[in-house]
Amino acid sequence: MLRNKVLSEKMMVLGVDGMDPRLTRKYIDEGKVPNLKKLVEAGAQRHDLVMLGAQPTVTPPQWTTLATGANPCVHGITQFGRCIPGKINQNGYNVDSRLCKAEPAWNCFVEAGKKTLVFHWPGGAWPPTSDSENLFVIDGSAPGSVGSAAMQIDTELIVGAGSTIPEVTFITREITDAVAPCVINKLPDNVLQASDTAVGMRMSSKLDEQVTSQLQAAGQDTINLIMNDNEGFGTRAGDFRQNLNTAVSPIKEATNWASAPAGAKEFTVLLCKGMIRRVGLILPNEKGVYDSVAIYKSKKETTPLVVCPLGKMVYNVVDEVIFEEKNYTANRHYKLMKLNEDGSELKLYISAAMDMNCDTVIHPKRLKIALNENVGPFPPQSQMYTQDADMQDAMIDVWDYVIDWYVKVIHYMIENEGIDIIFSHLHSVDFVEHTFIRHMKDIGFNQHDESVYAFWMERLYQQVDRYVGDLLHYLDEDWTIMMTADHAQVAPSHIPPAAGDMCGVNVGLMKELGYTVLQKDENGNEIRKIDWTKTRAIQSQGNDIYINLKGREPQGIVDPADQYELEEQIMTDLYNYKHPDTQKRVIAMALRNKDAILLGYGGPTAGDICIWIAEGYNYDHTDSLSTTYGEGSTSSSPIFIAVGKGLKKGFETDRIIRQVDLVPTMCVMGGVRVPAQCEGAPIYQILAEEF
Repeated sequence: MLRNKVLSEKMMVLGVDGMDPRLTRKYIDEGKVPNLKKLVEAGAQRHDLVMLGAQPTVTPPQWTTLATGANPCVHGITQFGRCIPGKINQNGYNVDSRLCKAEPAWNCFVEAGKKTLVFHWPGGAWPPTSDSENLFVIDGSAPGSVGSAAMQIDTELIVGAGSTIPEVTFITREITDAVAPCVINKLPDNVLQASDTAVGMRMSSKLDEQVTSQLQAAGQDTINLIMNDNEGFGTRAGDFRQNLNTAVSPIKEATNWASAPAGAKEFTVLLCKGMIRRVGLILPNEKGVYDSVAIYKSKKETTPLVVCPLGKMVYNVVDEVIFEEKNYTANRHYKLMKLNEDGSELKLYISAAMDMNCDTVIHPKRLKIALNENVGPFPPQSQMYTQDADMQDAMIDVWDYVIDWYVKVIHYMIENEGIDIIFSHLHSVDFVEHTFIRHMKDIGFNQHDESVYAFWMERLYQQVDRYVGDLLHYLDEDWTIMMTADHAQVAPSHIPPAAGDMCGVNVGLMKELGYTVLQKDENGNEIRKIDWTKTRAIQSQGNDIYINLKGREPQGIVDPADQYELEEQIMTDLYNYKHPDTQKRVIAMALRNKDAILLGYGGPTAGDICIWIAEGYNYDHTDSLSTTYGEGSTSSSPIFIAVGKGLKKGFETDRIIRQVDLVPTMCVMGGVRVPAQCEGAPIYQILAEEF
């Protein structure tokens, strides 16, 4: 049922995870993003394009706020992971609509008869929240690309081959030793002997947050101790850390092939942790220069699975994949990133593999087949933590396909399903920025000049500009387009303190202050286990400090009567802590849970103390206030641009626009009721008619 005058019959939210208004404004003013410029010039928003984000500045809470119009303290999704009751050292998966305590706006639209598409929205979207036949949901169970948690059955892979490599070897990122899970301490020596072949393949002795996120996606509770700035999302992680499986192979003369051209050389490709073996030919052109490779299932085959010309991504190669002892048909991309002219060395990128038959995160399920047939195979994602330029190029190529696929999905759903309302989310900016944004200023470990990373950032935003350009025609068809984000990311000025990382329990600073204590071995050396008999508090999940309270925690040692004074002591010590390099404070704010409500944070799913790291000392996001600035014109605020039917044209407002305001603005424009727990207000200043 419609409640108000309808200002727009068709509305589309283009959510771009990590999109920075400060950078966007810069690129618009420099003339580098023409489609975004058109959007802004025709639209109604602030000149600085800023939307004040909810707290904390991390994906699930903020997309849930954008869906419900409620702050995290109300909807209950207060971090990327959730603290497990009675297990304050463990995180559980949090991108789950069943954990959300607030109603999403799309329920209001579907009950009013509007066909609504919720397209990969990682906050309160999956499982579907309404039984209405008007609701269409394409994933939303995890960030990344559509189906990244449910459909991905093999990870990204780098294949290095060289004439000096003695044997075929698969190096999994899950190599462990007795110290702790996911810690890589030793690689086969032959990986490091292959000169340039080894570039981008070296893995450091760091905790792998990707493994943690995969465990969470599988519904498992996790524990991850982050000891210092080299671990988790720590700043130095991008120095030489590589979260990829790697295969290396000798290059030899081609022998015993059913069909191999004269002069061809051969190498081996290991997939699926070495369980699948493919063979490759390195091919010379008519001038005798090696410039492509062909990958075959076996030497007996005469037709290759894929032919890879140097420097060009080949999309959607269909092949067999083995995952958890089962066989699947999957699609993945290949790119020959480097090949010596004499065929003596190569570097080949292979994307993650996507199960082509999985429909578990599609509603209704009939859409899976329709999208496969009319749009194309579901896209893998890419996120490689490396300063290797070839791999940065490969990431952009992978996300090019994601963007093209997303545009085609939107067109298909509007044209074939009659969609009126779209809530969409694209994760390219966030994922790719994470791999290099910490290098926007050189604080001691860059491999390139700062201008290289500035170029990577500019290229990333130009990719989004192309995405916007492919959808601009809907403005001529009476659609309203609102572009927004959950948060942006900041480049730090200094190495962050060992606190504020979202990937686990932050041991460093709390250990230094004496609140978190580690166990010791028989020789008196600390080991990676918390000593709960001496630990009074831990800092977890980016913003939360939990008191080890008697009666609440199974291992609790702090008397509830002493909690207030302990919290006071912790906050005082945090404010007094000085960064060792600058001798300035690193904590912007520390609030008791009840006081964090003032920022829309706190509540039963947040910590006893909620903290934010000071500007200049931040991880990429999560630990920062939404007003934080970073190096290289970066900031942590999300973006807001609104244009189209029902809105003023070429208008700038001075109003502070908040994330909770998106939903009531859409509901008022669409003439539907506002969700039950919504706390925001319509942005009436930008409406074409008086409100």
